[in-house]
Amino acid sequence: MQNKTYLSIAETAVYLELPESFIMEKIREGRIRAVHNGQEYLINKDQFQHHLDEMKKLREWEEIQRHEPIPESYDVKDED
Repeated sequence: MQNKTYLSIAETAVYLELPESFIMEKIREGRIRAVHNGQEYLINKDQFQHHLDEMKKLREWEEIQRHEPIPESYDVKDED
């Protein structure tokens, strides 16, 4: 598999697991940097490394939480 530095909107959507419309919206907002070559937007995928690292950490944390035992519920009784 070739490791491409620049991706199209469709490829970026697959890479980030997000809808193409969301990617396009973020380009228009200036939240995703992209260049237009006259035909399509090209997006440098390196700008997403921090996002992907944080998502990996979140997934790992969620997996740990999923396997944590549920603490026993203590029953607070009124001793009057």
